[in-house]
Amino acid sequence: MGKSHSPHNPPTGRTNLASCIVAAIFLIFLLIISFIVYFTVFKPENPRLSVNAIQLPAFSVANSTVNFTFSQYVTIHNPNRVVFAHYDSSLQLLYAGNQVGFMFIPAGKIRPGKTQYMAATFSVKSFPLSVTGQPVTVGPTGPVGVSGFRVGPSMEIESKLEMAGRVRVMHFFTHHVETKAECRVVVTVGDGSVLGFHC
Repeated sequence: MGKSHSPHNPPTGRTNLASCIVAAIFLIFLLIISFIVYFTVFKPENPRLSVNAIQLPAFSVANSTVNFTFSQYVTIHNPNRVVFAHYDSSLQLLYAGNQVGFMFIPAGKIRPGKTQYMAATFSVKSFPLSVTGQPVTVGPTGPVGVSGFRVGPSMEIESKLEMAGRVRVMHFFTHHVETKAECRVVVTVGDGSVLGFHC
């Protein structure tokens, strides 16, 4: 008679527990590596925004009210290694603390490491004008006709450009990024010439 063989013993619960522990350690290791790569190589950065020029192509004053066309030219640089998708952006114009103009910036994308040029132009409805009483000095300070010159009454407006969006790193992590530029613009009331701006 042949020898009888005993059936194989089923895996014990201790073996299953060991397998689960090994799998958990492996997943934790992958997460740690992913976070290291995320915060070192692909760390998201906010885009860099620069205002290059501000113009008022059309300008008129009548009955102590003013209306004009406002144009702002900017460059946006995406320093990230992934695409920057902006979708919640706007340009706001203020005078004496009150909003006099507003426009939404169309959604778009900026490729990794690239710089994009953008021009925003919109018409501003008429609003009451409050002219500053003192003349504005432009250029080096000094007596009139020596090293500087003086101009007539001026007005100051403020522009606020905000761009917000997201970058998606490694197809898993989505990070919100934003940038903004606030500029104070001095304009002569006579013809709408931009005397200067500071951002």
